[in-house]
Amino acid sequence: MRPLDLAELAAFEAVARHRSFRRASEERGVTASAVSHAVGNLEARIGIRLLNRTTRSVSLTDAGAMLHARLSPALGDIGSALDGLNQFRDTPFGKVRINAPSSIAPFVLGPVLGGLIAANPHLDLEIVATDQLVDIVAEGFDAGIRLGESLGAGMTAVKIGPRLRFAVVGSPDYFARRPMPRTPDDLGGHVCIQNLYPSGARYAWAFARGGRSVDFQPTGPLSTDNHELMVEAALAGLGLAYVWEDRAAAAIGDGRLVRCLETWCPPEDWLYLYYPTRKYISAGLRAVIQAMRI
Repeated sequence: MRPLDLAELAAFEAVARHRSFRRASEERGVTASAVSHAVGNLEARIGIRLLNRTTRSVSLTDAGAMLHARLSPALGDIGSALDGLNQFRDTPFGKVRINAPSSIAPFVLGPVLGGLIAANPHLDLEIVATDQLVDIVAEGFDAGIRLGESLGAGMTAVKIGPRLRFAVVGSPDYFARRPMPRTPDDLGGHVCIQNLYPSGARYAWAFARGGRSVDFQPTGPLSTDNHELMVEAALAGLGLAYVWEDRAAAAIGDGRLVRCLETWCPPEDWLYLYYPTRKYISAGLRAVIQAMRI
């Protein structure tokens, strides 16, 4: 048997972890056909089928499951060994994959990217922004960003800034037609843009002041999970929007939007950069942590 190719083994490990050639190819930065070819070559070399493939799914054979269980830690050890070479470089080297909610990524990552890249010119930073709830281990990310209230078990969390909060905003034209709400109880008489999770579920507008908490279920003709679209709809006078404060800051500053219920919108829980507790921390990820922690 010819010597095994490490790239083929790594391709198989990615497909086995994701149960998908497409996701494995995205993680590895190559085409799905290249990943398929690599796995096919590996199976031909060893003479054993490792994956069951259909047009809709990928699953492991018994042999594939056994190989993956042994291979995944071994590839981790190889990655750790290579990362150890960073002590002989001036700056970290290699790829770091970060997952962040798209609704807040610009406010959290934007301020630190310039300094981080300038200080670490050999760092290959890959940021995937989505409001879908992502399993960073299964999806091959080194770390993720979330509010503290939604962190899972088995994760190490590092507090990062800024601390965000929501704002309720409407256009001057809208408030020319309707009185400005003074308390959340007044929102029942207003047209509101409904907030959606990526799953399609609606979420309440949360308010708190003086020990009192209020969850208001908005009603209106428009529902979306996109905060930028919410701001645009509010600018068009379609109703009130409940968006991240920073998303509407420019329009509030120049008077195109008017803020209300500000004293009822306290800061949200802190944001955290989190990563698997048992995962080896690469020099690149340590550089990201150092740049973002507060």
